[in-house]
Amino acid sequence: MTAIVQAYQNLRGDKLIWLIVALLSIVSILAVYSSVGSMAYQSRGGNTEYYLFRHAVFIALGVGMAYISYQLHYMQYSKLAPLLLLITIPLLIYTVGFGEAINDARRWLKIPWVDMSFQTSDLAKLALIIYVARSLAIKQDYIKNFKGAFLPIIVPVFIVCGLIAPADLSTAALLFLTCLMMMFIGRVSLKYVFLLILAGVLLLSILIIMGKLFPEYVRLETWISRFDMYFTSDGGYQVLYSKQAIAEGGLFGLGPGNSIQRNFLPYAYADFIYAIICEEYGLIGGICLLGLYLWLLFRCVTIVTQCPKAFGAILAMGLCLNIVIQAFANIAVSVHLLPATGLTLPLVSMGGTSIIFTCISLGIILSVSRYVDEARVQKLELNEMEEINASDH
Repeated sequence: MTAIVQAYQNLRGDKLIWLIVALLSIVSILAVYSSVGSMAYQSRGGNTEYYLFRHAVFIALGVGMAYISYQLHYMQYSKLAPLLLLITIPLLIYTVGFGEAINDARRWLKIPWVDMSFQTSDLAKLALIIYVARSLAIKQDYIKNFKGAFLPIIVPVFIVCGLIAPADLSTAALLFLTCLMMMFIGRVSLKYVFLLILAGVLLLSILIIMGKLFPEYVRLETWISRFDMYFTSDGGYQVLYSKQAIAEGGLFGLGPGNSIQRNFLPYAYADFIYAIICEEYGLIGGICLLGLYLWLLFRCVTIVTQCPKAFGAILAMGLCLNIVIQAFANIAVSVHLLPATGLTLPLVSMGGTSIIFTCISLGIILSVSRYVDEARVQKLELNEMEEINASDH
């Protein structure tokens, strides 16, 4: 324990974000272990420890990747951005055509020789956010003209979101909204922000037409059914079980491991894990979890206001917004404020690539905070040296 405390004290940058990561990881392990019972009985003969160990390994790998990302200076990500985008687009194209179909959606690529799948949209979100932040930072002088705004920003956003949307509209919409907010932060002319919105409307129209022509590639019927359930019913059986779980939790909850609705709620360990947390830890637990994401947003806003480099500020805010908006969207689905989306709760829901890439995003944010902290220390040291020199004279 002493070694952990000492390592925590030696970290540079925003230590409170490290604390948020640790708290979310603990919540994740407890919630996943409690909610995988039904899946364990169906596939592992009731061996919930298998999923506990598997999930804990992914959490450990994610935290390790966060530390590696934190150690790398954040300006290095600006250099990697074009390469990441060039890798991402072919992967997305391949996924649309030849990806592994799970739950009628082609979102995954099978990793050879291991029984695991890789969700390419997780890499795409990270790559596009870094690329947009880079474009906004290096084109500040002529970002207000068509060439400066359209080619480096709108076209990549259109392509990447367009490749993600056929199998995962909610993730594409989340990424599109994040890029839109980054353009506001990056002081892009409002007419080009509006142009991006028009591009999004055009993209959705194209997808609807393609969904009618090629239903095996574009999940148009799934989108329509989810909106129908949201507007014409109580949200479907998933949302009904979710709301029942939240109601049964009351103020203080049923206690860890005592969830009842985990046996009936589909994807209780992923899409609806927030409902299980509320059932076991009550309204207080649900509010505390929501508070952790708001705390993360507040810490990132603090970093952005102190960061002297445009790339660092836009990058940290973009990555943070993507995490926090996804968290709010997941929670909103659980309480029937949004149609069912399939979005997981970042760093809490069970997953592999989603946890790892969320942790990488947090590591990059921490890298920016480390630079801000080091710059602040250098400024204090410089001021002290100037005061000493002044007193000598």
